[in-house]
Amino acid sequence: MQERNFAECQIRQFHAYLLREEKSAATVEKYLRDVRAFSAYVGKQSVTKDMVVAYKKHLQDAGYAARSINSMLASVNGFLAFMGWQDCRVKSVRLQRRAYCAEEKELTKAEYERLLKAAEKKPQLRLVMQTICGTGIRVSELKAFTVEAVRQGEVVVNCKAKTRTILLPTRLRRLLLDYAGRKGIRSGVIFRASTGEPLDRKTIWARMKALCKAAGVCASKVFPHNLRKLFARTFYGLEKDIAKLADILGHSSIDTTRIYIMTTGIEHRRKIERLGLVV
Repeated sequence: MQERNFAECQIRQFHAYLLREEKSAATVEKYLRDVRAFSAYVGKQSVTKDMVVAYKKHLQDAGYAARSINSMLASVNGFLAFMGWQDCRVKSVRLQRRAYCAEEKELTKAEYERLLKAAEKKPQLRLVMQTICGTGIRVSELKAFTVEAVRQGEVVVNCKAKTRTILLPTRLRRLLLDYAGRKGIRSGVIFRASTGEPLDRKTIWARMKALCKAAGVCASKVFPHNLRKLFARTFYGLEKDIAKLADILGHSSIDTTRIYIMTTGIEHRRKIERLGLVV
């Protein structure tokens, strides 16, 4: 059998392939990070099915959560398929669907409001959080919020080879236009760094984390994606329409949307106790 060894040029080719497939920037970054981690594990050895199985066990022994392992294996399997090494691909870790989510990771509406209060003297960050939480967008889609789009009341976002239209609540539209006016932004992207470039994910993440102490919110709950999940749970609580929610969030599968709207363990326990079957 021909030797199957890692080379940086292969990873660069995989990078180019992911870009051609129109993967989001965040997805491309994650795939490359996972593939490089696997490459570091393999070293100069030949890539074989046994090697990939051993890597899977290595991740399990290292204490990674099953979902994290499956996410990393998906990246590695994608690379192996790209290289034509399909026979080396491995199965995901079998995972039973949970009926509830971890309490310590889910942001509540009350906690969100405390974060907003803590950001009162940081108008850009405060409005970024309201924009994500008020529309359910991905943080990467903030760059689609231009003065022109907000004036129309509709923002067209392109992500993962899909296009969808975000309708803006009246109050959010007014806040965005007021902010742009105060900053002298007459056209183009509203949320900008000091360089004039669109505000990036890492900056938003870091600035949100800096609010935790003042807001009294656990840092494990504070990151942009949790604002999107809070939108999803709040919307579903009012509408009970998972198909419509999937469309709003831009999900191809309702199974993904189900993950977003899981209740916490405490809420799940309350529902079971209300059944009154233990007497």
